[in-house]
Amino acid sequence: MSIRKQLAVMIWPVAAAAMMVAGSAGAQDKEEIVIGASVPMTGPFAFAGIQFNRGINDYVEWVNSQGGIRGRQVRYIGEDTGYDADQSVAVFRRITSSEDVTFYFGDSTAFQQSIEPELERRDILMTGASFASEINNPEEYPMQFLLGPDYGEQVGILLEYIADENPGASVAFIHSDTEFGRDPIEGGKKMAEDLGLEVATTIVTPPGSADVSAAALELRRARPDYAIMHGYVLSPIPAFIEQARQMRLDTRFMGTIYTMEQGIIDQMGETAEGFLGVMPYRYYYDENADEAPLLQTIREMHDEYQATTYTQGWVAGILMQRIAEHTLDAGRELNGTNMRKSIEEMENIDTGGLIGKKFSFSGNSIPVGRIYRADVSEGRMVPVSDWIELD
Repeated sequence: MSIRKQLAVMIWPVAAAAMMVAGSAGAQDKEEIVIGASVPMTGPFAFAGIQFNRGINDYVEWVNSQGGIRGRQVRYIGEDTGYDADQSVAVFRRITSSEDVTFYFGDSTAFQQSIEPELERRDILMTGASFASEINNPEEYPMQFLLGPDYGEQVGILLEYIADENPGASVAFIHSDTEFGRDPIEGGKKMAEDLGLEVATTIVTPPGSADVSAAALELRRARPDYAIMHGYVLSPIPAFIEQARQMRLDTRFMGTIYTMEQGIIDQMGETAEGFLGVMPYRYYYDENADEAPLLQTIREMHDEYQATTYTQGWVAGILMQRIAEHTLDAGRELNGTNMRKSIEEMENIDTGGLIGKKFSFSGNSIPVGRIYRADVSEGRMVPVSDWIELD
C-alpha cells in the first residue's frame, strides 16, 4: 500500500523498535507452531503495526491458555520493520533462517508481493495487512490469504449497499493516484453498471493532497448521490466533505477499511458525521457481542477500546488456528502446501464472531463486510447493514 505520505502527517504514538516474543521462552519443541511477523512498530504505519503486534501476541497467549492448537503450543516472533519493504524482507529471512516457521504475517502489499517465491520455497503460509486485489489470486499467490475482502470486494460491498438502499443512484469514485488508490476502480465501475447504478464521475488526486478545490468543483458538476473514496487514510477526505457541504451537495461519502478505524474518524471531528464505510470485523464496542464470544474474550482482557487493527491481529491468529486444525485433522503434515489444500476445502469458518458470519474463502479472500456510519454524538461507528457477502 503506497500510503506513507498519508500516514506521515498523522500524529500517533509509536513504539520503539523491538522484538516481541509470546509463548514459551524455552527451547523450541518440534511440535510447537511458530508464527513469524514483519511488523511496522515504528515509522508511518506504526499506528496500525503496534496494534497488529498486540493483537497477535494476545491471541497467542489466549490460545495457549486454552491448550494450544490441537495440543500444540504456539510461539510468536514479531520484529519491527519501520514499514520498509526491504527491511521486511530482511526480518523475514532472519526469522525463517533460525526458526521452523509455520505461519508468517506481512506488513504491506509490496512485501507480500515480493516474498511469495520464498514462501513457496520454504513452504510457509502467509497473511498480513494487505487487501490488494492482486494477492487475491491462488495461482499467483498460493501461499497467501487475506484477512477480509480485497479492495475490489470492499468497493463491491459498498455498491451492493447503495443498490439496495437507493436503486439507480449515481456514484462518484475518488481515488489517489497510487497503485493502492487505483486497485478497485475499474472493477468498481463495471460492478456499479451491473447493479444499475450510474457512474457520475471519477476523480483522481495526488496522495495526501491538501488542496482539493478543483476536484471539489468537478464533484459539484457531477452531483453524485454517493462518493466512494479509496487510496486514502485521512487527508484529503475531510477537505472533500467540507467543500461539498459548503456547496450544498447532498453527496454521501464512503470509505474502505483503513479509513474506518475509530481513531481516524475521531480526527475528522464533526466532519465525520454520517460518513459511511465497509469494515470486515466487529468494532470493540459492538452491541451484539453476545453473538461474538471472542469479542467478549477481548473485552475481558482489555476494558478500554481496542482498535480494529488489533482485532485484525486476532482474526489472523484465529484463521491460522482454523487452517492448522483442518490440516491436522485431515492427517496432513503442517506445511504451506497442505494448508493451501485446507483453505480450498474449508466451509462455514467461524472466527468466534469477530467476522459477523461464517464463511468460506473465495480465492484468497473473505468477501464479507458490514457497512457502518459515523455517529459523532455517540462517538462511535454504528452498523447500518447486515453482514454482506459477495457472490
